[in-house]
Amino acid sequence: MDLIPTNGQKEQFWHLETLTPAPAEEWDRLRDFLNITRADIEAMVGTVEPLFRRGPELVVANYDYLLEHHETAAILGWESGADPEHLEERRRFFTVWLARTLGLDFSHDFANYLFRAGQKHAAHGPRRVHVPEVYVTGAISLVNATFARFLHEEMAGKAVVPAALAGWNKVLTLHLHMMLQGYQVARAWDDGDFPVEIALFGKMRTLARQRKVEMHLQEGSQVQTVLRKFFDYYPRARPAVFDLDWREGERVDESGRPWLTVERRYRVRPGWRVLVDGRDIAYERGLEQPVFPGQSIDIFPPGR
Repeated sequence: MDLIPTNGQKEQFWHLETLTPAPAEEWDRLRDFLNITRADIEAMVGTVEPLFRRGPELVVANYDYLLEHHETAAILGWESGADPEHLEERRRFFTVWLARTLGLDFSHDFANYLFRAGQKHAAHGPRRVHVPEVYVTGAISLVNATFARFLHEEMAGKAVVPAALAGWNKVLTLHLHMMLQGYQVARAWDDGDFPVEIALFGKMRTLARQRKVEMHLQEGSQVQTVLRKFFDYYPRARPAVFDLDWREGERVDESGRPWLTVERRYRVRPGWRVLVDGRDIAYERGLEQPVFPGQSIDIFPPGR
């Protein structure tokens, strides 16, 4: 972290590296890698009507299956039968996701929606239900299989079906990846030996939609770990706090040849302050300031 005198006071210009890619960035990267083409989309469009028509069946059958499976029923707290209000909430969520999926929604808003859905499955939803990662993956696989069964029953022998299923497989893989990204940053948030409370002020409260949050840290953690976890969990806050710059480096491949690498760095904008127990890290050890059990952390925007 660089400290530059400004009007006799220290101004901090710290930066963070190795943040998890923002949902929109990761969405675009994987979509490009999967090569979801115009032909894929046209084939999928040709199968939307039968899938839409049987959508209610899929929604109902999905939760019937979870209820019948002992372990998933226990995870949801449904050992003695589904709670009607909880079941309604989950069916509503699934219906919204299915509608956006069949509508071929490739927007960044949907990427953020899926990222947040992954966080909720990691016990960060209103009911704090933790769905193990294996069942997040399994649920997407079951949807893919159900799409194949529906299309076999509704459009048997149609030439468009194999191409459409290839496209739906790509789309559902994209969705799964975004959900797992949200899931993993939420699990990282909870991973640690002790809790630490972070108070948010001004604009940061609006960005995080919280006044205070609590994360867990491992013994020996520093402020940079807190901030990395925070901005991984709340990627929507990054544009207000950081400017991007790039760090060039070099790595050597297995044959010994050097390769140029360029890494994204998030450089904090002037005026943002981080305090540990009321002391500005700019006057302490910066991002290397250690954090101990019982300490509090405050994040202030410019002007506060």
